[in-house]
Amino acid sequence: MASGGGYGDANQRIDYVFKVVLIGDSAVGKSQILARFSRNEFSLDSKSTIGVEFQTRTLVIDHKTVKAQIWDTAGQERYRAVTSAYYRGAVGAMLVYDITKRQTFDHIPRWLEELRNHADKNIVIILVGNKSDLENQRDVPTEDAKEFAEKEGLFFLETSALQATNVEASFMTVLTEIYNTVNKKNLAADESQGNGNSASLLGQKIIIPGPAQEIPAKSNMCCQS
Repeated sequence: MASGGGYGDANQRIDYVFKVVLIGDSAVGKSQILARFSRNEFSLDSKSTIGVEFQTRTLVIDHKTVKAQIWDTAGQERYRAVTSAYYRGAVGAMLVYDITKRQTFDHIPRWLEELRNHADKNIVIILVGNKSDLENQRDVPTEDAKEFAEKEGLFFLETSALQATNVEASFMTVLTEIYNTVNKKNLAADESQGNGNSASLLGQKIIIPGPAQEIPAKSNMCCQS
């Protein structure tokens, strides 16, 4: 169904642009997960992210070219003001905690609440327990996280940005689910073209707006139910 793509953006036709946000406490490894996914890199002396940054990577899903635009924010409280612009237009989210620090998992419900307050209600969410390579320091049982994810209707995976375990899989889970959701909407729109619904999105580039681009809700088709 899905296959990975290159790390560089060639001048190819992009069928979809999907914005995905990374959220969670500081120092759980959000930037490392992003570096591993977008550039296949890992750096032990990663600095704290200040404000917001994003990386892109182009992948192929079901023969369509999807550009993933992954946003990373500082987990520190003082950057919480970034919220509305950060979440605007996001169609996917990764909620990250550190399996060796119980507190980072205990804060997940608060991050989830913030996400649900600011993001589109149909956003695809995956819970990610990072640092699975530190099994001997584990402080959050896999079962606890699985149970929470099931209760909240989230996808769930444990990852190791250090060993590159499940990083690709977690992004592909989110991006494939977004892609399938968009395509279901295309089919629904095709079937009901006569009743004022938007025409099929096929062949159109769907741009998810960044903070600087306010677009009217009507044209933000991939995020409307």
